[in-house]
Amino acid sequence: MDAGNAGQGLGARMAEIARQAWPVLIASWAGVAFGVIDTTMGGHAGAMDLQIMALAISIYVTVFVGLMGIVHALIPILAQHYGAGREREVGRMWGQGIWLAIGLCVAGSFFLLIPDVWLSISGNIEPQVREGVRHYLRALVLALPAALMFRSIYALATAVSRPRTVMVINIAGIFFKLFFNWLFMFGNLGLPAMGAAGAGLSTAVVSWLMLAAGLWTVLRNPWYHRFRPRLNRPNWRDQAELLRLGIPMGGSYLIEVAAFTFMALLAARDGVFVTGAHQIMANLAALCYMVPMALGIATASLTAQAIGARRPRLARLNGRAGIILVLCAALLTVSAIIAGRGAILRLYTDDPQVAAVAAVLLTLLPIFHLGDALQCIGCYLLRAYKIAVVPLVMQIIALTGVGLLGGWWLGFGPASGALSGPILHVMPDAPVGTATLWLMSTVGLMLSAMLLFFWYGRVVRGHERALGGEQGPPVPLRPTPAASRNRRPRA
Repeated sequence: MDAGNAGQGLGARMAEIARQAWPVLIASWAGVAFGVIDTTMGGHAGAMDLQIMALAISIYVTVFVGLMGIVHALIPILAQHYGAGREREVGRMWGQGIWLAIGLCVAGSFFLLIPDVWLSISGNIEPQVREGVRHYLRALVLALPAALMFRSIYALATAVSRPRTVMVINIAGIFFKLFFNWLFMFGNLGLPAMGAAGAGLSTAVVSWLMLAAGLWTVLRNPWYHRFRPRLNRPNWRDQAELLRLGIPMGGSYLIEVAAFTFMALLAARDGVFVTGAHQIMANLAALCYMVPMALGIATASLTAQAIGARRPRLARLNGRAGIILVLCAALLTVSAIIAGRGAILRLYTDDPQVAAVAAVLLTLLPIFHLGDALQCIGCYLLRAYKIAVVPLVMQIIALTGVGLLGGWWLGFGPASGALSGPILHVMPDAPVGTATLWLMSTVGLMLSAMLLFFWYGRVVRGHERALGGEQGPPVPLRPTPAASRNRRPRA
């Protein structure tokens, strides 16, 4: 019995999405843990180190996530090939994704080597902080090629429903990251203490170790041999296909993360303590986002496989199941944040002033996360149908226009202080500028979610009309790992 003929009820699809999402979630948390580890270790080292981390991580994440989004165009392309049974095309296109990642490193390195341009948004930054950011980003230039190529391995494993491949590697990466941070940041085993620059160097070392482990798995694991993964010469037609989907996807990823970057750079105007508090809020928001993102990736992969197999009703059912799961998970996450706020803050910082500001800002995080979760699943569902340009336009309007520019205009721009009354009523003693940024970002996320769901409904109905319902005979879906456990060797 294959996955295309069994488990097509809503509950069964929710269970299948959850089975594929939890390894993605753990891998995603492990990936984000690098920034969390740097932030927490820097926070215990001092407020200045925490500010260096906040600014440098924000810049790197903006560059990396935008380029990562382009590489992630592989996910729907590979998933549709896999669903249609074109296994050798999966291996060939994966190799093209490696070439794409290598080419993107050039642009990424350029943007990481101009930190003064980024920091000009933050106003007057202390020279020690500016120098620390510069050294941190130089180290991360060494990490970028490995990190981007590893995302192509991530895309392959996700598209063919084998997310445990990258989960194990990411978990191992956490322990190596902790060790090398301890080694380089604090100067152990006879090495000089490098502070923030040491954190960047440890990320570079661990990124290359993870890439080596990922390549060994893909090229040596017998399960992947069916795809014949290979690195042929660059094919410009394939590169064009990846870029046509990847550029708007990367733009969409960039829009989502740029708000955090520019919020961090603007929050620096409110001082060191507010910058640290904002970074704690941003780290928590990123950790919470991993849950809907994991569910969105799993839902999109299964939906794209159903599209490749010409099963539009199953694709719609997968989408509905994913939306329900994301909504339930968001409500659980919000409850956990409210209940554990004090313990969370103690984990992040020993500084009472940073903790006090962060506690006030965290009042907005539950509503922010709900909007973030809904717009996340909307984006991933559209990407499963290879729809990327329209979501990008919608996010530019909602997240950049309303959220980021609106937050700057009302928080630090010509209309600064316009929302001070409502903000201080809801969040007494909040830094008005930074709180305004978070409030308007929340409004932008809610608007983005509504626009994306509206367009998703149109796309689904149009796809079903184009195929005339369950166009037959459909291609049998590839067996999922759960369905084939007794038939194929495990990784």
